[in-house]
Amino acid sequence: MASSKRSSSKRSAPESAGTPATVALSAAGIAYTVHPYEHQDDATHYGDEAAEELGVDRRQIFKTLVADVGGRLTVAVVPVADQLDLKALARACGAKKAQLADPRAAERSSGYVLGGISPIGQRTKLPTVIDSSSSDFATIFVSAGRRGLQVELSAADLVATTGAVVAPIAG
Repeated sequence: MASSKRSSSKRSAPESAGTPATVALSAAGIAYTVHPYEHQDDATHYGDEAAEELGVDRRQIFKTLVADVGGRLTVAVVPVADQLDLKALARACGAKKAQLADPRAAERSSGYVLGGISPIGQRTKLPTVIDSSSSDFATIFVSAGRRGLQVELSAADLVATTGAVVAPIAG
């Protein structure tokens, strides 16, 4: 569903103002659309803010979380409307348990700030698991690498560019 607040622009080549995520997508030749919106400094629920500002269903916008799964940092991508099921994530990774990573460790590893962590173009490539509900939509939205910027692409392209496993990890 579109909103008058929603603006977008197609990108096909790296730009000097791009983020590591958009640069990586362009370099891989993956089609995507950038959706900027006005981020409010006092916002703490970044995915909800993006959904509201862009007029997009909360099930179609996916948040990027970094978890410690069996002692290894792992990226989990789940709809904003849902919570990450840590037990399901551990199962998907063949581990006994998982917990959310320390926020500073997530920022250091990804090279992004909280609220702007993208599953694409991270400083350190981590194992990635994307919730299986991503296939419910022709395209999904994920952070483009900074607060106030989302990238829209097909779930298949997100899987391809991150080398992700797809599993039911949202609860």
